Amino acid sequence: MKRLQVLHTGEHPYRCDVCDKTPGSKWKLKVHQRVHSGERPYCCDVCNKTYRNLQHLKVHQRVHSGERPYRCDVCNKTYRNQQHLKVHQRVHTGERPYCCDVCNKTYRNQQHLKRHQRVHTGERPYSCDVCNKTYRNQQNLKRHQRVHTGERPYCCDVCNKTFSIKGCLTVHRRIHTGERPYCCDVCNKTFVKLDNLKVHRRTHTGERPYRCDLCDKTFIRKSVLNVHQYVHTVEPPYCCDECNETFIRKSELNVHQRIHNGERSCRCDVCSKTFSNKNVLQRHLLSCCNPHP
Repeated sequence: MKRLQVLHTGEHPYRCDVCDKTPGSKWKLKVHQRVHSGERPYCCDVCNKTYRNLQHLKVHQRVHSGERPYRCDVCNKTYRNQQHLKVHQRVHTGERPYCCDVCNKTYRNQQHLKRHQRVHTGERPYSCDVCNKTYRNQQNLKRHQRVHTGERPYCCDVCNKTFSIKGCLTVHRRIHTGERPYCCDVCNKTFVKLDNLKVHRRTHTGERPYRCDLCDKTFIRKSVLNVHQYVHTVEPPYCCDECNETFIRKSELNVHQRIHNGERSCRCDVCSKTFSNKNVLQRHLLSCCNPHP
């Protein structure tokens, strides 16, 4: 009865004496106080991971059991807990109830909003303990740490190539399936990756968003700007360890090194002559296929 009265009156009789947060019940206050005490009394008997409340432990144990009791009635996708199902259903309803008070961007769940707000505050609370690089969210930190550990947990089931990021595996699989899901609405050219489509569209719009701060030259891609900026530096970054010739691009160094190792991977389909790079092959084709260009 007392709990019901609190619901109607809006009274919050239970208050945390550390942070003044007011949970709605004595039990919720007790669970909340474990945030400050560090107490995690519920332990998974499979992997020993600990939790502050029993419900979170039960949800976690479904990772091991494979149980996913909550099902979307639109697409039949299943989830381990009801909250994840509720957030997923907003994909179908279009509901985005969480709004950024700075730029009015909206999100389906509060966690994504909090992560976005760090763009405005500059907060990067997650730090790599190897190189001290910081990140706005824990997932990005976890991905970064694979640079140090060498972990590549995502494997292509066709060619066994491995990846450190699941999204990279998803994109790679399109090489085998031929899927090119992103289509330009101007020229109908299709792309494997959304980023490639975005860059391609700039050829139609004329947008060149990346500007060199030394000579004001503009570029479609940031990677091209990065390469261009070496023009203004004293020393190109890539050096041949055989002859000490330097190069702005790593790809140029790779092609050059074929001179030393004798690799000639580019073959003429007409006369079977081989060359160390495509540019030389293309010049050869002009004479081979057309003796009087």
